[in-house]
Amino acid sequence: MSERRLLIAVLALLTILAASAAAQDGKNEISGSVGRIFISDQGILNPPVPDALIRSGKGISLEGSYARRIWVTPIYSISGEVPVLLNPDEDLNGPQASVPTGYKQFFVAPSARANLFPTTAFSPWVSLGAGFGYFTQNQNLVYSGGKNPGKGGATSVIQGGFGLDVRFKGKWSMRGEVRDFWSGEPNFPNAPTGKSRQHNYFVGGGIVYRF
Repeated sequence: MSERRLLIAVLALLTILAASAAAQDGKNEISGSVGRIFISDQGILNPPVPDALIRSGKGISLEGSYARRIWVTPIYSISGEVPVLLNPDEDLNGPQASVPTGYKQFFVAPSARANLFPTTAFSPWVSLGAGFGYFTQNQNLVYSGGKNPGKGGATSVIQGGFGLDVRFKGKWSMRGEVRDFWSGEPNFPNAPTGKSRQHNYFVGGGIVYRF
């Protein structure tokens, strides 16, 4: 399944869930955040030059989610949420002809979230879940402009994160969040790292609407 079809399917599912929940009891929320993805530099096995590293940019990313509160008390609440993250342009750098010029990332991770003091203006939270992701690589290699032999593909994802919601007007809140989407690594035949997983740290902020 292509990245576009996956995105359409996820958006359709979120739309159906939100429409279904609209007539219920006000324990639902939708949110949107803008931020950046941070990925650590990685060494290359048998590098073509000394100290060769794959360096990742800090791609501007979009994250949205739908959540439903399952259990609520004045002290804590438990919610089910579905965060969706899109990084449309993750730039790469490395030795000549080692890696593509960049790639796209797409993650979906159904999760459980616990909030403290959910009925007050300030509510910190933690989230944990798992799902899937998809990488789409650029066609050209860095510097050489040659054709990239690597392929895009799907990967499993474990999501963990924390954040703070600050209510500022009625049903509206501001959100600051940090999430780690721990995924498989992109396929780089010319630059093997010897690793099978990588951390994708999303740091962002946005708006929450509860209904």
